[in-house]
Amino acid sequence: MKLFFLCVLGGELHVAMTINLRIILKRPTPGVDFALQKGGGSRYETVQKQRSAANADLKFEFSVTVRSDKDGAPDFFGPFVQGVRGDRYVYIDIGTYAGQTNTDWSRRLKVPLSRITWELVNSQSTLVGEIPGTGKDGGPNCAYVWLKTLNEPWQWKTLTKTKSRSR
Repeated sequence: MKLFFLCVLGGELHVAMTINLRIILKRPTPGVDFALQKGGGSRYETVQKQRSAANADLKFEFSVTVRSDKDGAPDFFGPFVQGVRGDRYVYIDIGTYAGQTNTDWSRRLKVPLSRITWELVNSQSTLVGEIPGTGKDGGPNCAYVWLKTLNEPWQWKTLTKTKSRSR
């Protein structure tokens, strides 16, 4: 369910709505803490902290607010959103950034929001982003490096609901 509301920005009234996002890290490096970053700069907190295990995926679910920018493109904001207009993203904190001690890993994974189109926003569905969790060096993927390792362009997808089978 989407929540629609009005907000005033720059003296103008804008319609905004919330959308639900799900990030799935596919088989991240085992034994490392991962967490969704809430807030930015030196004043942030990590939420939904999870430790990775061998051959297992991690899942992060949260909402963001979207409204139209001055050019009509989707623009995102809220406590999980980082970056500037046109290059918004969400951080997944890794290792020491996620609060883990006794680890060699200190990384942040960037998940782009700029690839979310109005068609996806208006789908009335949770949007899912699947990301390879392990980099070429065997450690956790970080920043936007993971985008360069894919065979085809990455994109958010609508959540596909499976039909239950009757017996």
